[in-house]
Amino acid sequence: MFNTPTLAIGFPAILASSVHDIKNSLTTLRVLIGQLENSHQDPKPTEFKQLEFETNRMNNSLMQLLTLYKIDLSQFNLAIDEHSAADIVEDVAAQQSTLLSLGNNQLITQCDDDLLCYCDNTLISNALCTLVNNAQRYCKSKILLSVSKEDDYIVFCIEDDGKGYPENLMPSEHQQLPQIDLANGNTGLGLFFTETIAQLHVKGPNRGFITTDNHSQLGGARFKLYLP
Repeated sequence: MFNTPTLAIGFPAILASSVHDIKNSLTTLRVLIGQLENSHQDPKPTEFKQLEFETNRMNNSLMQLLTLYKIDLSQFNLAIDEHSAADIVEDVAAQQSTLLSLGNNQLITQCDDDLLCYCDNTLISNALCTLVNNAQRYCKSKILLSVSKEDDYIVFCIEDDGKGYPENLMPSEHQQLPQIDLANGNTGLGLFFTETIAQLHVKGPNRGFITTDNHSQLGGARFKLYLP
């Protein structure tokens, strides 16, 4: 009979270290894909666009996992500064253009040029990209990314014309954060990450938060990110 070995360090630390290694390998892979793409004459195979998009998506997910790990250890600080909401929307749209062209989906953006928000631009852009990406997977053909001001909050809203959120990704009376569901593949990591990051944005008595519902003006899911 064998005794269960005791790890010298905790499993979360091992997992975080492994994620770092995977990110390094992924960086090398992305460089190699770029070199291969440059070696092909136009028109280039559409598979290169798909590879570029998928590696970017994996990189974003790994970054989110590492950020959540650091937050759990209280070793993470936001880099909050004043940013143009329109610039954030433009950046998200540019990063999603590859998949939009592959899936023949339309991303509609609405944002006033004078709207400013105080946030960690890198994290908020990463979170919005992940959620727009998810919307593209489940929409029929249209996604709306808009920004507005509601009371003391700047609100980023993502809507689609799909079937809406499943029950496990909707808030309940006793559950504010989306529920992780590994069995059905709807992990909700993007929503969980965004909610966690939103709550770190605090201004006076106001704290960031998210809402999810199926009341999109396009007929599908609607996500809102509130930043004070």
